[in-house]
Amino acid sequence: MGNNERRVGTVSRGIRCPIIREGDNLATIVTDSVLQAAASEGFELRDRDVISVTESIVARAQGNYASVNDIAQDVKAKLGGGTIGVIFPILSRNRFAICLRGIAMGADKVVLMLNYPSDEVGNELVSLDKLDAAGVNPYSDVLTEERYRELFGVNKHEFTGVDYVEYYSNLVREAGAEVEIVFANQPQAILQYTDKVINCSIHTRVRTKRILMEKGAKAVLNLDQILDAPVNGSGYNDKYGLLGSNKATEDKVKLFPRDCKPLVLDIQSQILAATGKHVEVMVYGDGAFKDPQGKIWELADPVVSPAFTDGLIGTPNELKLKYLADNDFKDLSGEALRAAISESIKAKDGSLVGNMAAQGTTPRQLTDLIGSLCDLTSGSGDKGTPVVLVQGYFDNYTN
Repeated sequence: MGNNERRVGTVSRGIRCPIIREGDNLATIVTDSVLQAAASEGFELRDRDVISVTESIVARAQGNYASVNDIAQDVKAKLGGGTIGVIFPILSRNRFAICLRGIAMGADKVVLMLNYPSDEVGNELVSLDKLDAAGVNPYSDVLTEERYRELFGVNKHEFTGVDYVEYYSNLVREAGAEVEIVFANQPQAILQYTDKVINCSIHTRVRTKRILMEKGAKAVLNLDQILDAPVNGSGYNDKYGLLGSNKATEDKVKLFPRDCKPLVLDIQSQILAATGKHVEVMVYGDGAFKDPQGKIWELADPVVSPAFTDGLIGTPNELKLKYLADNDFKDLSGEALRAAISESIKAKDGSLVGNMAAQGTTPRQLTDLIGSLCDLTSGSGDKGTPVVLVQGYFDNYTN
């Protein structure tokens, strides 16, 4: 490249891979796919490029699957059947339907308690405007299914067209259990119905469980405590259990991948051996961004990235160029402005917390930012690029 100034900053590329099957050597497939893409597209790997691998192919290569029967057996063993409260699940056929079937098969009756007006990640059961019109206070009011229907009628999900209240009730009945549906936002409301609870919330799970135990629940399982060990030789996730699982078939879930650190280190070392470049590697699931139209906050996985190389620990350390241009160097232009800004960037050190010139830069973990970029790049459908190569992410104006 010689001394030519680089004209391009961050580039995110979806990398095509073969379809991954259980038992495949994923590290070698990912390494080969990235190197073949570089050869065919005419780009070179650089130090600190980031290779990101979607969690689903990691779980598939691991064979990390479980059936509804495995879930049912685990629930029955841990809670002993009877009436089980199932609270705060997200409204998703892909994320929760199979889990609910398994739970219902391990119970005689399910009291399903839903957050309203929306679930934890923003899927709406009823609009805020309808709540206002009905004079309902979601913080304190507990609604029965009858009262919900009386006030709000049928509310189909904006994007999927599903009436989740009906859909989830039917699932439970088909699995052979009785069902009662309640709408409430205070965890302890479930204790009017049963003292055995499965708490299905993702990001609020620790607090919800604490409240339930303080209020006298006899047994509380979070989803990360179901299938946290194998059942009948099934897959499992010792850290996250059913959290982060996805529907695989009508009676199987693919669990969030486990023990991914050796994989990211393996890919890192294979790339180093092949190219001499030190890249960073991460496994990513859902990004963390909010859809302004449907109000859905994407992150249904417990974390954006379950494993990453050490160079991805921490948060960005950036100065806001427009702040420097509009304030410190407002009287400069052209080459003098470029030189002054370059010097500021080169001089920055350590944490920029409290530095005015860093305000407006996004203080999030690198893995959450890069994982969100990768999730948007790979899409969730048929692009066929479960690996994403991000180049130039750690560049700044001086590179």
